[in-house]
Amino acid sequence: MNPAGRLIVVVLFEGVDLLDVTGPPEVFSLARRETEDAAGYEVLLAAATIGPVTTAAGVRVLPDVTFDDLSGRRIDTLLVPGAVEVDGRRRVRALTDPVVVEWVGRLAARTRRVTSVCVGAHVLAAAGLLDGKRATTHWSTARQLADEHPAVEVDADPIFIRDGDVWTGAGISSCLDLSLALVADDLGEAVALRVARQLVMYLKRPSGQSQFSVPLEQVATTRRVEDLRHHIMRHIAEPLTVADLAAHAHVSDRQLTRIFKTELGTTPYAYVESARVEVARQQLESTDATLERVASACGFRTVDTLVRAFRRRLDTTPTEYRRRFRTTASTREDGRPGDQGRPSSV
Repeated sequence: MNPAGRLIVVVLFEGVDLLDVTGPPEVFSLARRETEDAAGYEVLLAAATIGPVTTAAGVRVLPDVTFDDLSGRRIDTLLVPGAVEVDGRRRVRALTDPVVVEWVGRLAARTRRVTSVCVGAHVLAAAGLLDGKRATTHWSTARQLADEHPAVEVDADPIFIRDGDVWTGAGISSCLDLSLALVADDLGEAVALRVARQLVMYLKRPSGQSQFSVPLEQVATTRRVEDLRHHIMRHIAEPLTVADLAAHAHVSDRQLTRIFKTELGTTPYAYVESARVEVARQQLESTDATLERVASACGFRTVDTLVRAFRRRLDTTPTEYRRRFRTTASTREDGRPGDQGRPSSV
């Protein structure tokens, strides 16, 4: 294949996140090395002008080409990173430059595959490229994306989502996972796994892998909701029905549902399930507890319920999750070091 067979264009602009820009090209470079250049990837950094671009990290990056220079070229993959601003209260807001948005819309029209990493999804949404599609972004700006672009089905949980020829990735380091998925889509899983090994990534993560602590990091604006969240975590092994939570908050069942929808953008049932999955993930990563004990400790009651929740939330099973993500020094329930092989209990 011609080395220019797959043109990857990374969009540059002032304040862009540095890893979003440099991480994916490293993956594509390694894919070329692992296939002796047969991957055919050519990566170009493109900006409005050819001058240096200052990233959020303060490192300056030189574009290879301007957006104008690409006018006559067919693009295989357009990769759009993002930028944020943080106020005095450490609240994060995604930024979009109208000029960049306009160019992304133009370039996307002659691109086979459009992707965003981290808050770059806001740029795609502003260009109308996510309308009617399911998409993800960094958990800290997911609410902003949903509020500003109601035509987009925002799912803040997965590390990346593919909807047709549009791919969106979550927070910063997941740009590597997204890039590996693109390589797997082009060249197969075997090549992607070889690249993952070169990156010293433990294993290539599946798209359904959740962003870390997403349901627990959502910001509550009232003391009552914050109290409910802490109550849920303290009593995670208990039934925690809508009636139980409503009684704790001294409100009606209907009012409780309305509070969760307004404050956290979800239902009480969905939030509790997410919290249970989060606790189960931590146990699977750090202990050798059997699935029966994990299910009981997290309030799932049965292993089948635990498995269904993992499939629904993470698109994987507890067994597969533990195989991929358990720490190298897990501890058994009796305090002794865990077996480093495949857990015998699952």
